[in-house]
Amino acid sequence: MASKITYDQCTCCGSAAISKVFVCTDHTVTHEHYEVWKCTTCTFAFTQHAPDPELSVSYYQSSAYVSHSDTTDGLVNKLYHQVRKYTMQSKRALVKRVTGLTQGVLLDVGAGTGAFANTMQLSGWKVTGLEPDSDARATALNKFNLELQSLQNLKDLPAASYDAITLWHVLEHVHDLHGYLHTFEHLLKPNGRLIIAVPNYTSYDAQVYRQYWAAYDVPRHLYHFSPKSMQILVNEKGFEIEALKPMWFDSFYVSMLSEKYRTGSDNHLRAIWIGLVSNIKALLDINKCSSVIYVMKKK
Repeated sequence: MASKITYDQCTCCGSAAISKVFVCTDHTVTHEHYEVWKCTTCTFAFTQHAPDPELSVSYYQSSAYVSHSDTTDGLVNKLYHQVRKYTMQSKRALVKRVTGLTQGVLLDVGAGTGAFANTMQLSGWKVTGLEPDSDARATALNKFNLELQSLQNLKDLPAASYDAITLWHVLEHVHDLHGYLHTFEHLLKPNGRLIIAVPNYTSYDAQVYRQYWAAYDVPRHLYHFSPKSMQILVNEKGFEIEALKPMWFDSFYVSMLSEKYRTGSDNHLRAIWIGLVSNIKALLDINKCSSVIYVMKKK
C-alpha cells in the first residue's frame, strides 16, 4: 500500500537537528501542501511526508510538466524551448571540456524527452539514456528516434564503462539518493566525470520567493540542495567536487513561475528583475546561483 515518507533525521548527514522551514504547494498537478524541512548541521533540506515511489508516479502526470510532456503552451514554456537550444550546446561543450574528450561514452540519467542525449549522440558520443516516464520515452522515440531505457536498467549497466554521467535536474527526484551515488561511482571510469545540476535554495531568487519558489516543486523534488550539503553528500560517496558552474537562465525561468505562484498573475518584468539580481550576486559567488552544475571526479 502506498504511503508517505517521514524523516526523523537528515537524509544527507544523519543528524537529528531537523525542523520545518515552511509549507509549499504543488502548483503543477494536485495543489496539495507539503512541508519543507532543513538540517541545521549540514544545511540539506527535504520535502517531509513526500509520496513513496509507488505513489509518486501520479505527480508527474500533467501536460504542464515540461520535462516529460515537451509542451510549448504559454510564454514561459515557449521561452524554455528557445533557451534549451542554446543550453544543449553549452552542456555538450562542458562535457567535452571536463572529460577532455571530443567523443566518448555517456550515461544520461533522467533523460526526459531525450534532447540532451540526442545532442551528444549527434556529436559522435555513444549514449545510454535512462528515463522512468514511459510517455517521455515515447516522445524521445518519436521526436529523435532515440530508444531510452527504463531507469530500472541502471543496476544492470557495466562497471567502469562511462566517461561521463550526467543528471540535469534529476538528483532531486530520486528516492534512493545514496544508492544512486554509490552506483555512479561504480559505473564511472577512473578518469570519468560525474556532472550533476540541481536547484540551489541558497540563491537570491529562492530567498525572495521563499515558499513560492518554483524550484521547490513539491512533491516531485524530494531534496533541496545547498552547495555545502552537496559537498558533504558526495564526499562521503567517494567523489571530489572539481568545479561549480552556473546555469544563468534558470533564475529567469524559475522567477517567472514563482511570480505566478506568489501573485496569481504574470509579472514578467518583476520576475526578470529578480532573476537578473540573482545572477549579478552569483557573478561574485557561484555558490549563490539559482541552479548549480557540480563537476565531480572520483577521489
